[in-house]
Amino acid sequence: MKKDWLDKKIKEFSSIGGYQKPELLHDALKLDSNENYVISKQFQQDLITNAKKNCDVREYPLGGVERLINQLSKFLKVHSSMIGVGNGSDQILDLILSNFASKQTTVLTSNPTFGFFEERCKLYSIPVTAIPFSNDMTLDVKEFLKVSKNADILYLDSPNNPTGFQFQKNDLQKLVKSFDGLIIIDEAYGEFGDFSLSDMVKSQENLVVVQTLSKSFGLAGLRLGYFIANKKFTDAFNQVLQYPYPISTLTIESAILALEQSAQMKDAVKTIKEERKRIIENLRKYDTFEVFDSKANFVLFDAHGSHKRVFDALAEQGITIRKLGKIGKHDGCLRVTVGTKEMNSKFLLAIRDLLG
Repeated sequence: MKKDWLDKKIKEFSSIGGYQKPELLHDALKLDSNENYVISKQFQQDLITNAKKNCDVREYPLGGVERLINQLSKFLKVHSSMIGVGNGSDQILDLILSNFASKQTTVLTSNPTFGFFEERCKLYSIPVTAIPFSNDMTLDVKEFLKVSKNADILYLDSPNNPTGFQFQKNDLQKLVKSFDGLIIIDEAYGEFGDFSLSDMVKSQENLVVVQTLSKSFGLAGLRLGYFIANKKFTDAFNQVLQYPYPISTLTIESAILALEQSAQMKDAVKTIKEERKRIIENLRKYDTFEVFDSKANFVLFDAHGSHKRVFDALAEQGITIRKLGKIGKHDGCLRVTVGTKEMNSKFLLAIRDLLG
């Protein structure tokens, strides 16, 4: 009897599928995972080298999270009592969903949205109402306002992954102010966008703004996410929901050093925004593509019937981008990360050689 129950659960989980990571290709020009290569590898290596000097990995990182939160407080200009951290923003989202949502609660979000969040809702059997993007890859806040009263949780990634869309600030503020349930604004790509809603947390007690060091700081491999919320929510999360030691000593020390040198991040973000503009302008020269505006560190474009040919041709030259396929009425969606100037030039040259 017990074995039958176990087999049934395993079969149930296997049927969900899970979040699909991109294929690992060695020696490829990686433009498929929205990683930040503009921040130099030397900067990252120096961070790790100096962080090791403050580490004794034989010990649990007692007091480490508190020191990190204090440094985040200085960087964000938010009181430390309103900040929580996690092993990547993925883990924070997972803990919120697994403890605040259920089969009886409805999540309101967009279609598409962050793939990991979608898969977690499936895993926990959480009902989802998803507002589709329009043909020009934008969302209308009025559509959310129409159905928001029937939802318990609002989740929006701002800017959106995989489209790069970001609401106008006043539209998103209006939606947040009108929503009575739990609000999660995922700002993983926030540094590349036009605004953050973190200031609203002080007046909006049901708002949680989730951010990360993975994208803007180029620390994806260290796995460090954090959130800003009211003190009551933060206390419950940090003291009860979160693991006793969610982040490694090396991650804590590296993150503190990175935050102390945030000027490096700001310079990188400026370069990425400039390069994003260059990629969009160049891709729009080809009738083959429909290129969408982006407020993230990637560009989404529809190659229509040529998407497989474009993807395969780039792969043959050792350039990997993300093949997304159908989004709404767009059947040939591809997404390219904004890399360094050299990486982007190689990508654009390959496109030129392919399409003339």
